[in-house]
Amino acid sequence: MSYKQTAAEVLKYVGGNENVSHLEHCSTRLRFSLNDNSKANVDQLKKIPGVMAVKMNAQCQVVIGNEVVEVYDEVKKLLVPNEGATNANSQHKPKQKQKIGSVILDFVVGIFQPLVPAIAGGGILKSLLLLLSVMGLMDPAGQTYQILNMIGDAPLYFLPLLVAVTTANKLKVNSLVALSAVGALVLPNMAAMIGEGAQLFSFNIENIAYTYQVFPAILTILFYAQVEKLFTKISPKPIRIFFVPMISLLITVPIALLVLGPIGFTFGQGLSAVILAIFDKVGWIAVALLATVLPLMVATGMHKAMVPYAVTTMSELGKEILYLPASLAHNLAESGACFAVAIRTKDKVLKSTAISAGISALFGITEPALYGVTIQNKKVLSSVMIGSFVGGTFIGIAGLQAFVLVGPGLASLSMFISEELPNNIINAIIGLVLSFGVAFVAAFLLGKDKSVDKKVVEDQRDQVTKNFSKLESEFKSPLVGQMVNLSDVNDEVFSSKVMGDGIAIIPSKGELYAPTDGKIEMIFETNHALGLTTDQGAQILFHVGLNTVQLAGKYFEPQVKVGDEVKTGDLLLKFDLEKIKEEFDPVTIAVVTSKENYTVKIEDIKQVEPKDTLMYISALGY
Repeated sequence: MSYKQTAAEVLKYVGGNENVSHLEHCSTRLRFSLNDNSKANVDQLKKIPGVMAVKMNAQCQVVIGNEVVEVYDEVKKLLVPNEGATNANSQHKPKQKQKIGSVILDFVVGIFQPLVPAIAGGGILKSLLLLLSVMGLMDPAGQTYQILNMIGDAPLYFLPLLVAVTTANKLKVNSLVALSAVGALVLPNMAAMIGEGAQLFSFNIENIAYTYQVFPAILTILFYAQVEKLFTKISPKPIRIFFVPMISLLITVPIALLVLGPIGFTFGQGLSAVILAIFDKVGWIAVALLATVLPLMVATGMHKAMVPYAVTTMSELGKEILYLPASLAHNLAESGACFAVAIRTKDKVLKSTAISAGISALFGITEPALYGVTIQNKKVLSSVMIGSFVGGTFIGIAGLQAFVLVGPGLASLSMFISEELPNNIINAIIGLVLSFGVAFVAAFLLGKDKSVDKKVVEDQRDQVTKNFSKLESEFKSPLVGQMVNLSDVNDEVFSSKVMGDGIAIIPSKGELYAPTDGKIEMIFETNHALGLTTDQGAQILFHVGLNTVQLAGKYFEPQVKVGDEVKTGDLLLKFDLEKIKEEFDPVTIAVVTSKENYTVKIEDIKQVEPKDTLMYISALGY
């Protein structure tokens, strides 16, 4: 990959320098906050060499993989500060409207995601020191050990200060003044005075130690941002440089000490108590289920919503018992499946990709494996989910605990070392081996190489020729509504067509009809999705709405059951369209998932109803 060329093309197709308001990166993705999301050319972004996928929501997420840091550095070089132009443009253009959930998620992830490297680095250092101590190579009572241990503890101890900086950066206020405001809460002399009992303006200050805390800092900077913006507007320009910081600190810190700090501290303590209570009831089941669905969450970027929870839990409890243990099972299952594909396949390009992605997943980075290998083959993806479930079940039953916030993998196993729980690291190793081994065996047995698939296609073509005089089948509209381009659907799994090609319809009536003759093969337990195999052998997946799995079956009423033979026009599903629209995007997807064996030709029709032919499905070669 040419990092400079990739960076230049990425910047061009996200709308150019003037369209970028903020840029950051995680372990595999460039994360752009854009002034106008409509200026991002997603189709062109996906065609750039080195770009694995693109996810559009509150942010424009460009998935690069293992070389994301190098591309990020090159993009940063190309970004020219142009705040005046950006602000000028925004004055003449209404601000793009976003869903409140997307805005909140973008804000929360924007605060917590940048914290991970510092917390992970310090945590791994502490776990390695503990390992050396257990092995008898270092004396835990020695000053060298204690100094190095304090270095490792610094990121969590000063977590309020780190949060102050990331929150200020996200809110675009003065980060150094914000740092000073929160710094006042953790001053040693301040802590000592409050511990002895202190008053401010005759009000008692609650005795709280703000080190290791997250929410008091966030609330403080949210308040500070409003104060700074207010006094920047009304302050005379000649004295603004010192007057605004002075008055901001004078107002913010007392309010934080008396009100915001105690509220944030209480919320953090309550959140930790709720987490522990839930885990005590359904802990191992939650770990197993989360590990199983993590491939889908990572593929769509939903796993980033877990980062704030993990950071908060780590700061409050000093450990994490759900997300990181489940991630260990998933990461190693991805690795095992990739190595199985690498051994089995005869495709040199796929073999190389699978080996590289397998190594990355082995060390905790799974996006290259997901986008490059597993999500492109549903049987390999199923193998990953099987391995994740088996490993996650053992890990959940064993009660595995993580003590460092870092992607679990072979190199970071020390994150599971504990003096109080000597068997914790052993359980982690067993879970690692189980997840890797089960996924490897499943992918090796279930996975099919492309050369095998060609033979299957030939056999299926012969069968089609024998049994059907019509090799091209019509696909009628399954809904009444407006057809839109599948690439425009706000879900990476469908819009990237990794599941297969097909159509998307914004329904105007809550009824789903059979678009062709076939057999019902699957109805998802929450009733929002079902599968049909046509009489010609093509497999069709119907998915009503985006993220409607969260409704847990509410508003959906299937009119058929698995195994039913249906004819074109038969009613398959009723759903309460108006209720669904109140909470979710109702766009309904129909894709041909057997893309290895069938091609589709899509008609250009806007307003559709069941009598309209929207697609023609053909066996490969016809």
